[in-house]
Amino acid sequence: MDERTDSSTHSSKAFHTPSGIPHPAGDVMLDLEESGADISFRSVNPVSVHVEELSLDIDQSPNPLTRSFACLRTRKREHEVRFKPILKNVSVSIPSGTVTAILGSSGSGKTSVLNTLSHRIEGGRLRMSGCMLYNGSPRLSSVRSAYVMQEDVLLPTLTVRETLRYASALRLPPPVTAEERYRVVEDVILELGLKECADTRIGNSSHKGCSGGEKRRTSLAVQMLANPSLLFLDEVTTGLDAFTAFQLMKTLKRLARKGRTVLVSIHQPRSEIWSLFDNLLLLAHGSPLYSGRASDCLPYFERIGYQLPPFMNPAEYLIDQAAIDNRSPEAEAASSSRVRGLVDSWRAYCYERQSQKEQGQVSDSQEMIKKAPSVIGQTASKTDHHAGFTRQVDVLARRTFKVTWRDPYGMAGSLFEATMMSIITGWIFLQLDGNLQGIRSRQGAIYIASALQSYLVMIYEIYRLTFDIQTFDREYGEGVIGISAWLVSRRMARFLLEDIPVPLIYSVIFYFMVGFRPLASQFLTLFGVVLLMHHIAVNVATVCVAISRNFAVASLIGNMIFTLQSLAGGYFVQPNQIPIWVRWLKVGATIALSVNEFITHTSDPAGQLYDCPYPEGTSNPLCKQWTGAYIMRTLEVPFDTVRTPIIILLGYAIAFFFGSGAILFTLKQRMGISRARKTDTDRSAGKEKMAVRPLDQVHAITIRLHEYTLNIRNRGIIFWKPTELSVLKALDAEPSGSGKTSLLNLMAGRLHESMAAKYAVTGEMTFNGAVPSAKVVRSICSYVCQDDDELLPYLTVRENLRFAAALRLPTHMSKAEKHDRAESVLLKLGLRDCANNLVGSEMVKGISGGEKRRTTIAIQVLTDPRILFLDEPTSGLDAFTASSIVEVLRGLAREGRTVVLTIHQSRSDLFKYFNTIVLLAQGGSLVYAGKGEDMLPHFATLGYHCPTTTNPADFALDLISMNYQNQTKEVASREKVRSLILSWDQSRPKLNRAMSKIATPAELGSLVRGMTPMRIALPILLHRSFINFRRNMTAVVARITQVLGFAIVLALFFAPLKDDLNSVNARLGFIQEFTALYFVGMLQCVAVYPNERDVFYREHDDNAYSVEAFFIQYTLAEVPFEIVTSILFAVLTVLGAGLHRTASLFFIVAFNAFAIVSCGESLGIMFNTLFSHTGFAVNVTSVFLSVGTMMAGVMSLNIPSFLQAFNHLSPLKWSLGNLAPYSLRGVKFRCTDYQRLSNGQCPINTGEDVLGQYNFQTNAGLNLLALGICAVIYRMVAFLVLKGRMIKKRRHS
Repeated sequence: MDERTDSSTHSSKAFHTPSGIPHPAGDVMLDLEESGADISFRSVNPVSVHVEELSLDIDQSPNPLTRSFACLRTRKREHEVRFKPILKNVSVSIPSGTVTAILGSSGSGKTSVLNTLSHRIEGGRLRMSGCMLYNGSPRLSSVRSAYVMQEDVLLPTLTVRETLRYASALRLPPPVTAEERYRVVEDVILELGLKECADTRIGNSSHKGCSGGEKRRTSLAVQMLANPSLLFLDEVTTGLDAFTAFQLMKTLKRLARKGRTVLVSIHQPRSEIWSLFDNLLLLAHGSPLYSGRASDCLPYFERIGYQLPPFMNPAEYLIDQAAIDNRSPEAEAASSSRVRGLVDSWRAYCYERQSQKEQGQVSDSQEMIKKAPSVIGQTASKTDHHAGFTRQVDVLARRTFKVTWRDPYGMAGSLFEATMMSIITGWIFLQLDGNLQGIRSRQGAIYIASALQSYLVMIYEIYRLTFDIQTFDREYGEGVIGISAWLVSRRMARFLLEDIPVPLIYSVIFYFMVGFRPLASQFLTLFGVVLLMHHIAVNVATVCVAISRNFAVASLIGNMIFTLQSLAGGYFVQPNQIPIWVRWLKVGATIALSVNEFITHTSDPAGQLYDCPYPEGTSNPLCKQWTGAYIMRTLEVPFDTVRTPIIILLGYAIAFFFGSGAILFTLKQRMGISRARKTDTDRSAGKEKMAVRPLDQVHAITIRLHEYTLNIRNRGIIFWKPTELSVLKALDAEPSGSGKTSLLNLMAGRLHESMAAKYAVTGEMTFNGAVPSAKVVRSICSYVCQDDDELLPYLTVRENLRFAAALRLPTHMSKAEKHDRAESVLLKLGLRDCANNLVGSEMVKGISGGEKRRTTIAIQVLTDPRILFLDEPTSGLDAFTASSIVEVLRGLAREGRTVVLTIHQSRSDLFKYFNTIVLLAQGGSLVYAGKGEDMLPHFATLGYHCPTTTNPADFALDLISMNYQNQTKEVASREKVRSLILSWDQSRPKLNRAMSKIATPAELGSLVRGMTPMRIALPILLHRSFINFRRNMTAVVARITQVLGFAIVLALFFAPLKDDLNSVNARLGFIQEFTALYFVGMLQCVAVYPNERDVFYREHDDNAYSVEAFFIQYTLAEVPFEIVTSILFAVLTVLGAGLHRTASLFFIVAFNAFAIVSCGESLGIMFNTLFSHTGFAVNVTSVFLSVGTMMAGVMSLNIPSFLQAFNHLSPLKWSLGNLAPYSLRGVKFRCTDYQRLSNGQCPINTGEDVLGQYNFQTNAGLNLLALGICAVIYRMVAFLVLKGRMIKKRRHS
């Protein structure tokens, strides 16, 4: 086939319709009127946009902290500000009712233009100039707008239809009726081809749901429901097949013709889409090459010497001209010169046009802007922007209820935590008696009920909110919902699911197991306090996440708030010792429950009387220690009724509720831009070619599938019924071209069973006639996924590639050779310009989406794999880059590699490169599988002829796609696809199963590639981890501050530790508070480990390095932080609080802090490895940590024998077992006259008395040794859990 036999709108004036009949280009406009559903939107105010000389620069100079260190090193204070241009003098006039396309290669500034015009990007390091007007007003808020992002922010447990119905209820308020809203939703579903997946859940990485393209269309559908006048769309066709992309652009064109203004960035538009553009903005490295009418674009380029070749897609041609080819120094020099010339030509043209304007010759587009007095100054009323408060609360509450109910692990985690905590704590404090130890244990039980349970609720809510807040940020930023409505609806939705059941379950079980008095009034008081603390906890969590979306920072804030409240409660520290500035916090849940237990529900002025061994009850002075009044006096509680504390608790709940709203209103989330790193020496010049080995030296692999079928069975959980889904029908093919994502995952061994899903595979896959083992598949195959999760956000592109090369390439290669290979691949994939830019994350803008895609592909191409699977490798890439990537893949194929890829939108000149093609219709049914050159003749024999001016790939996708825009077209397309499937089943050739180039499985096994040895992988992983973590200053500060801030609070509350009788409680409380470090370890794990675990899973699937290397690297990377923070903790607690100021005690305290944090982190690793649902893992881990805290030895003195045996596994037992003797021995206490017993003696005279009363008279040295052994064993168990998980994963892959 000739290289230029693709579709063209400019030269050929002919297109291919879904029915396979060519029609003139002018008929596309007629097709817009005849096809598709007439979406039932109400009219909108037209909006015209005018942009003049828009420039955007980013400050690349060091931040103040880095600058300070540089001054100390160089003793120079001159640091000039360095700005890097992002956009340069962009001007564009966009009349209302038009579609404006932004074209350019990856990294050209398309997304930056959209983000700037939509006011979504800002920051202190940005410098912006120019003018942006919307109907003559600089305020975007004066018009109704919507933005479709590259990322899909959708709720995974809702179906597509439910997502759109909830969105319509929020975006289409009255006077639109419910019936009209449902009709609009169904129209949009049909218009965007979502009918087949309308009742499929969105899904996420853990639970498969809609495909990437279906999520993309759902995101667009949500924004379309807002009925905006101005619609921004960022690469909206990325992830869509050619047919769906064309239908989508026709929909946008129809919306524009009804008065809307559409501004869309697009990477690879098929040729038929070109005629749908009214205006065009062409960019190269932030500079405009053209801006104006699309119809004037090609004539303009012809005038400056760039003639469109025959039969070539105009958009592909323009993108090719605007791209910088970095694959060789010669190509880069030529393309850079060409782009500079185009930039200069456009500037000259604009200057000439400006001169004409000054002479009264205004261009048509500008005249259209000027002749729009009917829209200038028009604004959308505030009532049009979103539904009222009542409707928002109603819709959001129903949506949140459904989302919560459908998250079985999340809801089960909350109920599991409440049930297990109540049972275990009830068991620990089982049927307390009334002796002095029982009274002390009652105080501990009260503290657990009032504080610890609410702390666990707060931690889980913080974790959950870090995900839920993303939907709020999007909808609030769009003006769809209000803060108050979101906060109220969240509590209403979970009132019956969690807010009532969790406190009730805990209160009922705990209350009666502990043995509190069987009085309804006392129980209801306890339940009321626990309920209030539950609401305080969730409101505190909202405050924390409102301040920071980062879990590490939010949990740090929550820890500080909880520590302040718990210490101020008076259980661990006497109220008169509490600093004045927080003394007002002492009135809390602990005080309320203490009053409820010791004072109320009796008429005796001395309060409740416990098991005094002396006669005459409260009238006997010897019974004073057993009376409620005495207990309350030692606690210095000023209340004799629970009414006041409960009112104060209610005030706390209300204050945190409104405080969270105020913070959400004040601290709005905006996207920043990452700073590029310093440029390293470019080692890539002249090394752009990989070594090509002769075919006779390469083992070529032929893949054959025989009756390959995949079914997914979703396992039922309690009320959720199991379901079975057929993903792939029986396949009998020899694919070396393209297929479904599920087929690629199955072939590459990337389908892993989980607790929720089980895969049933039938049929056979062979490599050169032999059935490969899973080890062989992992060794000789590389897999490029759709997402880019393998990239580390705080590394540059070059660093990601170099580390990947060091970990994946053979050990016989030197470091320089590996770096050279990385530089060669970097050049081949056109990544040179962004090589020193950080990859970036969700909230910090780094490289573009297309550049991330290319970096991911580059990592997999590094190893020159025998078989390379790629899932939509060209999605998100511009046409030029997509072509260059396919060229790289062709090079690998020519070397004897087998390349299998899925592709949605192939440019026409790439079709001839596909040796074998597999066409799969919806549901995994096979339509064609054979040689690429035989595909068109096969369809021609069935009566479907591809026009000579049509892209064959577009023709094939149009042929097998379902058209859901109306019932007539759906029936016709469904019948057509069914006949195509039947025709292939009847005519497909029988495969020759005897062909094989490798005679035995043993020969195939000789190709197995081993993992990088740990001695090599470990230093590389440590270096990579250090760089990635060092650049994430937020995580570094949060990690250090977790322990440091906790130590500061302890020092403020307890310093100085005294020697009166009241200080006995304070000293015990002081060492008991060390147990909170157990939770700090878990929180630090949750903030870091899940992300690192996911990267490890992906790289382990690639056979890069072993479990041992990852685990040792993770441990060694965490240990320095734990050592430093433990030493700082010891400084503040030993020296600041007033323990024995000896070197031995200092290092003992530091070692205890280190061991406790390490054990907490090990438990976090265990449960985050066992459960992919991090929220569920947090709940389960919290239960174990809480049990260890309660049984440490201070809060409960009479533990049942079984739990005592279990307690030997807890590091906290051994920690307090050595801290108490080391800190209390030799201390002498004094008491007041009131505190003396009837015989005139103090109840406690020395530290040894305290140790005897609390059963701490043990060998402190052995306990310290046991703590160290415990820390080592915990970490070893965590490793074995991870190792077992990976063995099981590979066994089931």
